[in-house]
Amino acid sequence: MNHATQQLVRTIIGVIGNIISLGLFLSPAPTFYRIIKKKSVEEFHPWIYVAGVLNCCLWILYGSPTVHPNSTLVWSINSVGLVLYTIYLSVFIWFAPMAKRLQVLGTLVVVGIVMAVIASPTLSLVHSVDKRGDIVGDIAVIFNICLYASPLTVVVKVFKTKSVEFLPFWVCLAGLLNGACWTTYGFIPFDVHLVVGNGIGACLGLFQVGLHVYYGNCCGNRKAIDDDELKKPNKPSEVQLETV
Repeated sequence: MNHATQQLVRTIIGVIGNIISLGLFLSPAPTFYRIIKKKSVEEFHPWIYVAGVLNCCLWILYGSPTVHPNSTLVWSINSVGLVLYTIYLSVFIWFAPMAKRLQVLGTLVVVGIVMAVIASPTLSLVHSVDKRGDIVGDIAVIFNICLYASPLTVVVKVFKTKSVEFLPFWVCLAGLLNGACWTTYGFIPFDVHLVVGNGIGACLGLFQVGLHVYYGNCCGNRKAIDDDELKKPNKPSEVQLETV
């Protein structure tokens, strides 16, 4: 295909990827609505969102014109993600006990320091745009894979209970589609960082969807949670608490 057609296809795929990514970024909203309604963070753990702030900052830096030109769709969606994560964490800090507030605020300060340590020398000492992209991209890929893998923290429970109760299907499917879409985007033209990070993410999403197919269908009806779990107050799903 000629260059104009290639750019058009790339833009279309990128827009679709942005829409899917936005859905993933918005998926925790019901959890935070619950926190606001109850005026309590209960057993909620915010660390995946702290990691998400760092991940978004890295991809914003990676997609900037001074590091990796022509990546507007990359930095734009991650800018939206950064805003949403900031809102989520602000809600948490507002309703959390003082000890947890200080923990989150302290960790965010560390995130800021990490970004400064990465960005400052990269932009001031590395004069090649390609090398800048490699440095920031390599680091961003690591965090991207970690976020894609976060739902796997409940896989042990899935195997133990033979139930996908705590592994929401639509979150898993969105992760698969998001990874597949951005992997395709990374091939037009080839961007090793987008392909590797999101390619692994797509594989992890496929594995999670496979668990749904196996335990949701092959093993009959989705097994109910233990009676003890059913007696507990309804809580947000564990995956929702840990998904981008």
